[in-house]
Amino acid sequence: MGIQMQSVIVGWQIYTLTKDVLALGMIGLAEAIPFIIISFFSGHVADSFNRKRIILLFTFCYIVVTSVLLFFTLETSSILNDYGTAPIYGMVILIGIIRGFLSAAYPSFMAQIIPRTHYTNAATWNSTVWHSASILGPSIAGLVIAVSYTAAYAVDISFIVLSFLAFLFIASRPIPEREQHETLLQSLTSGVRFVFKNQVVLGALSLDLFAVLFGGAVALLPAFADKVLHAGAVELGFLRAAPAIGAVIMAFIIAYRPPQKNAGRNLFWAVAAFGVATILFGLSGNFTEAFICLFLTGAFDNVSVVIRHTILQLATPDTMRGRVSAVNGIFIGSSNEIGAFESGATARALGLRPSIVVGGVLTIAVVLLISRVAPSLRKLNIDHL
Repeated sequence: MGIQMQSVIVGWQIYTLTKDVLALGMIGLAEAIPFIIISFFSGHVADSFNRKRIILLFTFCYIVVTSVLLFFTLETSSILNDYGTAPIYGMVILIGIIRGFLSAAYPSFMAQIIPRTHYTNAATWNSTVWHSASILGPSIAGLVIAVSYTAAYAVDISFIVLSFLAFLFIASRPIPEREQHETLLQSLTSGVRFVFKNQVVLGALSLDLFAVLFGGAVALLPAFADKVLHAGAVELGFLRAAPAIGAVIMAFIIAYRPPQKNAGRNLFWAVAAFGVATILFGLSGNFTEAFICLFLTGAFDNVSVVIRHTILQLATPDTMRGRVSAVNGIFIGSSNEIGAFESGATARALGLRPSIVVGGVLTIAVVLLISRVAPSLRKLNIDHL
């Protein structure tokens, strides 16, 4: 909830200060570049050191950075008046580094405390919890921003502190012993080699990478809410939560009917439907239409998320989970931020609506391309992994 709140607060704050769609895209780029750079090293760290301690350390760092963002909003601080949005972008860069370590440690630690036979179900419920927070976080952020940015960051910090305390109660697990000794360079690159040698894993990651890259309409929501829907921060919070609402409802459907049979085919159809919903969002003209379309993007995206997470957990050796999770983070985690920059730049060049529609069209094109070049993924049945 803290992470989801923060993305809405920072996005609305920077857009309010600049009124520039490209500035929204720059938020994503400022987070993605350090995230990508650090991810190669963070995967090695997650496979070499206690994963619970890594999570606690960098969650605490998240608290510190968010506290600095709160400080910027105090009446006694003149930092934003003196330096504009640069200090906020500086904190976003630090957040990218923090996320790089957390994205490698989280799934690796989860795989150690969940039995292998429950991976698909665990991925579904993990996604449900995440998207539930994605509903509540932006909605709360939109409401509290209406009070003040200081109040919004204060509530944000309280949620991150609660998550830190929750992790304290989870028992540690020993790091899986590696069967062979590797040099640091070999360790840093082994995750990349593993992914690129596995057509199913590479195809699944590539599909999500380009779908998120081209379908990053959420990054433009502050501008879309302002210029197209003529809405404020409260409506923005609910629009930001719409994809998560769709994802949660889809998660309950998936929990009842897991997409293991014909998983590859289901994955391609889900991402194509995500592209169609993105196009319809770009064409929407009022709050209700926009909300429904965003709801559908979340529902279809969650099918992809569950299948991809299950593939990664089942196909990855225990000793390489941190490094493969880091590669997954580069493909998926950074694609959200780079997609935000792409959306901002395209919106500046083509206009707000056309950029969203073009993104949806390109998403569908990627589905057609990868279905041709990754036949093993298209024919995948998870029960056979």
